[in-house]
Amino acid sequence: MQGHSAQVRSCRPLGVALLLGFSASCENEGPEFPYGMTEVSYLAGLGQLPSHSNRDPAALIEVKGGGLALIDGDGDGDLDLFLPACGGSVTDPDMSSGGRYMENLGRLKFRDATQASGLSFSRWSFGTAVGDVNGDGLDDLFVCAHGPNSLFLQQVGGGFRDASASSGLAQTSVWSTAASFGDFDGDGDLDLYVANYVQFDPESLPKPMMFRGAEVFGGPLGLSAEPDEVYLNEGDGSFVPASLGFAAVKAAYGLGVVSADFDGDGTQEIFVGNDSGPNFFFQRGADGLFSENGLTSGIAFDENGLGQATMGIALGDVNRDGRPDVFTSNFMGDRNTLHLNLGDLFFDDATRRWGLGQISVPYLGWATTFLDMDCDGTQELLVFNGHVYGETICRQQGWSQRQPALLFRQVENRFEPIHAAEAGDWVQQQGIERGAVCADLDRDGDMDLVVRDLTGSVRLLRNDAAPGRGILLSLQQPGSMNRRAIGSRVALLGGPRPQYRWITSSGTYQSANAQEAQFGTGSHKGPFQAEVTWPDGSSERFPALMPGMNFVLVRGSGE
Repeated sequence: MQGHSAQVRSCRPLGVALLLGFSASCENEGPEFPYGMTEVSYLAGLGQLPSHSNRDPAALIEVKGGGLALIDGDGDGDLDLFLPACGGSVTDPDMSSGGRYMENLGRLKFRDATQASGLSFSRWSFGTAVGDVNGDGLDDLFVCAHGPNSLFLQQVGGGFRDASASSGLAQTSVWSTAASFGDFDGDGDLDLYVANYVQFDPESLPKPMMFRGAEVFGGPLGLSAEPDEVYLNEGDGSFVPASLGFAAVKAAYGLGVVSADFDGDGTQEIFVGNDSGPNFFFQRGADGLFSENGLTSGIAFDENGLGQATMGIALGDVNRDGRPDVFTSNFMGDRNTLHLNLGDLFFDDATRRWGLGQISVPYLGWATTFLDMDCDGTQELLVFNGHVYGETICRQQGWSQRQPALLFRQVENRFEPIHAAEAGDWVQQQGIERGAVCADLDRDGDMDLVVRDLTGSVRLLRNDAAPGRGILLSLQQPGSMNRRAIGSRVALLGGPRPQYRWITSSGTYQSANAQEAQFGTGSHKGPFQAEVTWPDGSSERFPALMPGMNFVLVRGSGE
């Protein structure tokens, strides 16, 4: 299969060997499990990464875990993997596995290239965001930490340079948890929102607190929240702190942030998931200033008017109206929440109506994502779980520190759970999961998963969907400071129903997914067309897209 479309700058086949060798049998019979995943961590070179034994956490900072980032750090087109440093303890920080950069060698093989990459550091670190901040066409990496945050600029020829100080992004020394790149002031380059958590000194721990009759470590309630930070890009990859109305908002316990155009007006809104309190939703006004409208938008609280403990964030369009809905994972004893986007920046808690209410109450959710696992054109919903309190306390209370994932399929206007009979053993494997990313790592057309445990261990789950049933799209804006078009919406048209994806720099839980859009095509042979709504609100169509291929859609080359 060769690229031939005049509307794209490049395209290449997905999984040619699989298609040639197995196309007839796979498409007729399908995989053993419709939603099957096979763990290949050790075969991929990720199962040997350092981890520590399960223990009872002694402090709040020990239980938040770390995210992951997918980034092409060597310019070969493959998605490499960055792991922030996590797994230490307040009594023995050296237990941390340190930050790791795992180079993708192709065919789901990775090697540890940390030292050569320039990404070796051991400071407590949590969330990540990926974006080209200086417009050189190379992905750069921002890492949230307890202490100064870090910005690493990718260099021509591979490797990264620590530009934390020179960029202006290491000015404060607080506990930052998550970040999102987006064009917040409309000047075409990538600005940065940093979600901060609490004031926390590892050498002076807060007093223990009681939770449901058990004595546990203190926080976040009772601790002072750290205000979030916003930085504007000066156009060259250097940043200056800005208020833009954000400073007027009372500080909260930020754990997640994602920016997108939620109403299709060509400007970016920002959703911030807060722990133990109402969420934030920022909207830019005509004067360029942002106002926090979470309460009036209906996304600050659940349907009962209660703040939740938001951990993970997923964007998806469950009712196919072209607007991004927001799903959040929450604390045990509460339910996860589906905020349906009604348009005009209003949201409705549709959790119970969509069958997602009581099933999540026994679990403590973290990374969550929408993904089309079986490539049938409808996204599934996945939530990874794991408790914050140690096994000793959990056992005493009848809970479990290690918990299985929750996987749902969409059937019309409801979700229903998918069990091991249809997914295999991976979905019921218990862990203390935190961050996760999903992408087509082996370029066979379906979405694979990488998930990280609180202990620092990493699992790579290879998707076993039948090949040749997907289209993978990435965007490019030549000459732009936002070359990967973060903030865009991509629609795939031509199937029985339209499908929508949003290009973001962050999500799931403190993680950075690939800035690509994968679409399942099921049994439909095409051709399809893509409609791209660029970050400034203008749109363009790209026809003649066929399943089993990936395409780079270049702005200005469509219709």
